[in-house]
Formats: sequence, structure tokens, C-alpha cells
Amino acid sequence: PLPVFPLPLFPSLSFSPSPLSHPLSPQAAMTKLGQWLCGLALLGSAWAALALAPPGLQPPAPLRQALLPLPVYLLVAFGCYSLATVGYRLATFNDCEEAAAELQEHIKAARADLRRRGLRL
Repeated sequence: PLPVFPLPLFPSLSFSPSPLSHPLSPQAAMTKLGQWLCGLALLGSAWAALALAPPGLQPPAPLRQALLPLPVYLLVAFGCYSLATVGYRLATFNDCEEAAAELQEHIKAARADLRRRGLRL
């Protein structure tokens, strides 16, 4: 039989659960960057397994010719999508007339305050 030790074998160590042990805690949530990196690692490993396969397990030549430049094509497509998204967001950007008027009032008040204190603008 195995010896039975009392539970507080090392009293200096704390066995309380860490905040990362709860799956729904904010500390354990995966960030968007982590999600993208996991997805890229998954796609990259699948691409490497297919494109850089050992000689006995290589896919047919036409598929292999399409697989080799695939990362470059995906990078160009991602760049085009990013440019189109930025362009669309700039084209549909709403002006905030009320906020602009409020900012102009703040600027006038700050200039008046600085003039009152003796600063020339």
C-alpha cells in the first residue's frame, strides 16, 4: 500500500485556482491577434504538409504548381481587401457637425483665456 500524506504537505505553496483556470474569465479570452495567429499557423502547416510533402506522398503536378505560390496570392488578396476596406471606410466616414462646432467653441474659449492671461496669439 502507498503511504497517505496529509493534504498540507507544502504549506508555503498555494493551491488556489489561478484566474486563467476559468475558461470564461477575461484573462483566458483569446485576443483577435491570437485567433489570427492560430488560424495562420493552421493554414500554414496544412500548406507546408501539402506543398513540401515527401517524394512518395506528393500531390499531382498541377495541384503542386497551384499550391506553391498560394501564400503569395493570399497575401496579395489580403492587401487588396485591406485597401478596399480602408477606402470604403474613408468614403463613408460621417462628419460630426455638432462635435466640430463644440471644438471650435473650446478653441475660442482657450484663446480668450490665453489673451486674458497676457499671451499674444
